[in-house]
Amino acid sequence: MHPGSVSSALLANQPPPLEAYDLFSEDRPLVEALRREGGADREAECAAFGRLCGGVPLELGRLANEHPPVLRAFDRFGERVDEVEFHPAWHELLRIGVEHGLHAFPWRDPEPGAHVARAARFVTLSQAEAGVGCPLSMTYAAVPALRTEPALAGAWEPLLTSRAYEPGLRPAAEKAGVLVGMAMTERQGGSDVRANETRAEPLEDGTYALTGEKWFCSAPMCDAFLVLAYAPGGLTCFLLPRVLPDGSRNAFHLRRLKDKLGNRSNASAEIELAGAWATRVGEEGRGVATIIEMVVHTRLDCVLGSTALMRRAVAEATHHAAYRVAFGRLLAEQPLHLNVLADLCLDSEAATATALRLARAVDEGDDDFRRLATTVSKYWICKITPAVVAEALECLGGNGYVEESVLPRLFRESPLNSLWEGAGNVNALDLLRAAAKEPESVEALLVEIGFAEGTNAHLDAAVRRLRRELADAEGLEQRARRVVELAALCLQGSLLVRHAPPEVADAFCAARLGGEGGRAYGTLPPGVDCAAIVERHRPRLPG
Repeated sequence: MHPGSVSSALLANQPPPLEAYDLFSEDRPLVEALRREGGADREAECAAFGRLCGGVPLELGRLANEHPPVLRAFDRFGERVDEVEFHPAWHELLRIGVEHGLHAFPWRDPEPGAHVARAARFVTLSQAEAGVGCPLSMTYAAVPALRTEPALAGAWEPLLTSRAYEPGLRPAAEKAGVLVGMAMTERQGGSDVRANETRAEPLEDGTYALTGEKWFCSAPMCDAFLVLAYAPGGLTCFLLPRVLPDGSRNAFHLRRLKDKLGNRSNASAEIELAGAWATRVGEEGRGVATIIEMVVHTRLDCVLGSTALMRRAVAEATHHAAYRVAFGRLLAEQPLHLNVLADLCLDSEAATATALRLARAVDEGDDDFRRLATTVSKYWICKITPAVVAEALECLGGNGYVEESVLPRLFRESPLNSLWEGAGNVNALDLLRAAAKEPESVEALLVEIGFAEGTNAHLDAAVRRLRRELADAEGLEQRARRVVELAALCLQGSLLVRHAPPEVADAFCAARLGGEGGRAYGTLPPGVDCAAIVERHRPRLPG
């Protein structure tokens, strides 16, 4: 930015660009959550990463989306190459993520608070660009799945946890670091993976040849993929490398890239497996059980990604209001606009508190809590993100509808995490499955919520409603969304009552649990200190 450009913008009643600032340290709820949930020892590292991501990566995110990946199925001689070309901005963003360990450092350095610190960094980088979160997340989640096969994990885990980013297709043994993707769903089945038709033929050496099609394969230039296919013993999980040990390409063919609404920097492909060589992960017939641990971790990253989108949108909206004058005074001084902004801030802070609490549960190995709490939180946080981003866009008026504001890109991205790793109904129905088959996970969630018992009347009444809903088995499937929403809001209310400033916690419980707010943003009840809430969330530029 040229000297004087900020003052020129202000003279034109435009805010200075929200750039060149610390994305982590200026997110006060995120800083507090890191400290509270066990990551305080890594705060300096997270702040340094926040300063990095608030600089050049903001521009890299724009470039990676303006220059989406291109499929090169064949070379000039007509030979299959099945490669995707990415803009250099994509590679630089992914390199930043890998070098800072977002793909694996808690597995490599399993110190207390490692998953919490990784979660904070994931939220930070995802504010610059969300697309690279896909390969980072899948690689992170692949490690616990591979550990079900110790010999396989022993060979691959050092490469998966390496901080070296080496793009390009070569045998894994020749690379210093690798990334792993997933290819689960099929055209006829979607989320119903048991409807898969891909077949796995056993080979004499104990490996398999996979034949079939996959309808969605994100980040198809990863070095290997976890794939579901039917072996003789039933639906099974496999690890399938893109390049074979002898350097030849595996029979993994890219049919086309998806033309997606958002997430455009990241490639998602339809693929064909034509007798592709693969190694079994876990027992035959235990494919879903093997992959479920991976799904729990990728669902956590869906929560983190949506939390990041909300935070970036709220940062842009509160920053704009602090500088923009309308009808004779700053937007940040106008009661109705403050009500809208504060309402958005409540959902952003609740998501942040929830996301890092879930990450702490991974650090502590609290499986009973994290599995159901992650599912419940994934449903709700990802579901409300489009509404938050859309309202933040409107806070900027016409400027928010223009690409340069970044809000259109955030808006296109905002529905995605609700689709990934099970759409809304799949996650809602998981609550019913847990209630029937894993009652200990329901009890763990209620225990966590109960830590705030007696501190807020709205929350206490909502928890009583939740217990009644869970105890009433009649028509529970039809009510599943209502129940999972209430569970998520009770968890968020409990966390905010215990940890957020009173003005935030009281407003959240009154509006979200007490029925004192409306269905649109900007309907917080009288008495809420909207100005204090907004100031807590507004980022400050250096100097």
